[in-house]
Amino acid sequence: MSGQIAGRSFEEALRLMGLSELSEAGRRTVEQALRQMAIPAGTEVFAPGQACPGWLVLTSGSIRVLMTSDTGREILLYRVAPGESCVLTTSCLLGEEPYAASGITETACQAFMIPAGVVARLLDSEPMFRRRIFQGFSLRLASILRKMEDTMFHRLDARLARLLLELAGDGAAIHLTQAALAAETGSAREVIARLLGRWAEAGHIAQGRGEVQLLNPAALRRIADTG
Repeated sequence: MSGQIAGRSFEEALRLMGLSELSEAGRRTVEQALRQMAIPAGTEVFAPGQACPGWLVLTSGSIRVLMTSDTGREILLYRVAPGESCVLTTSCLLGEEPYAASGITETACQAFMIPAGVVARLLDSEPMFRRRIFQGFSLRLASILRKMEDTMFHRLDARLARLLLELAGDGAAIHLTQAALAAETGSAREVIARLLGRWAEAGHIAQGRGEVQLLNPAALRRIADTG
């Protein structure tokens, strides 16, 4: 590798991956093995049963990591954002196990990947790399536990209201299907449909095909604060 990766310097690649403090030997190892990836939106990056090819760090875009039941119901575990690695990928690399969930790009993504065999060598030889791997693992595990706590101990209507307010941001329209909202909240599409229908009748929202418009954010905030 010449030190340039599709327009980026190798130093910039290390910075984006959080690996600027690697030793010289570690840098040479990564430089020889590093791969840059451009992944279109809607691509299944990994699927249950697949072996993990390497450690992936996003530099742009986002990936949804979700599990699907035998009945087809989906639940969103987490999203991978720029600068982050996937905790499931890390787990598969450390345990040498196949994936147990799916990862699908929400938008077009750019990423760097270090192949699995090189990751194993770096874990043995580079304390800084081990810290980076386990720090990311720890932070993501904590976020998953918070999501589990929210799902188990907070009312669905409050969780859905908070989600709609978060997704809307400064705007008023959310372009997600009822199935996607169900996956986000760990619920069933039919339950989400009933809640949205009730809120539409109350004038809190308006629904279109794959779209929800917030008409009364203040009312949704009151619901969000109850649970």
